[in-house]
Amino acid sequence: MKTASIIIIGNEILSGRTQDTNSNYLAKMLVQKGISLEEIRVIPDDLNIIESVVNNEASAKDYVFTSGGIGPTHDDITAEAIANCFHTPLIVRDDAVELLAMNYKNGKKDLNTARLRMARIPKGAKLIKNKISGAPGFIIKNVFVMAGVPQIFEAMVQEIILNIGSVNPILSKTVKVFTKESEIADILWNYADRYKDISIGSYPFNNSGVFGVEIVLRHTDRVRLNKVFNEILRDLNEPNTS
Repeated sequence: MKTASIIIIGNEILSGRTQDTNSNYLAKMLVQKGISLEEIRVIPDDLNIIESVVNNEASAKDYVFTSGGIGPTHDDITAEAIANCFHTPLIVRDDAVELLAMNYKNGKKDLNTARLRMARIPKGAKLIKNKISGAPGFIIKNVFVMAGVPQIFEAMVQEIILNIGSVNPILSKTVKVFTKESEIADILWNYADRYKDISIGSYPFNNSGVFGVEIVLRHTDRVRLNKVFNEILRDLNEPNTS
């Protein structure tokens, strides 16, 4: 199974001024593509931190996705940090300028210095089209650099999602039991130890005073998933499933 991490970049996220929804959106898409999301990090608009985190994640994961920091203002420094990571020049690319200009009434005449910052792309990177505002993201090696504005981020994800991951989505099955977690912990320990390739999660709930646990199993192999699901169902002797 391919692995991934998501890096959300922006002081506005860390300060609480803006709520991150991009990681949730992308996480759901990655599940559908059979990619195991192993980490989500939120980091500041700091050149050294961005460079360090992206370097570490790119060497450890199959895919790294970033959100934020590729706009027109002084604190949009993600493109520069990514270029530093891969020791490649950051240049105003003609193909990026063409895409950007299409979004303005007077084309290239409307591209001032600030707007041209959004056409700065590391040399050799592949562009990610942006149907909303024209300013592209980019892909360099296994790093996908996308905008922070949710509508634009989601549009960019749609541009890349078909070309990544596996043909096998991550499937899930849920057993709902009306008991306390502590009463079924030993059973879950045994299954987690026996089937290390199956993701087994335990999630307590309180539904209007009715307490219980949802046990969620995830795997890409439907046959194996059903096998473990039926075994757990048998041991728990609970009919309420989904």
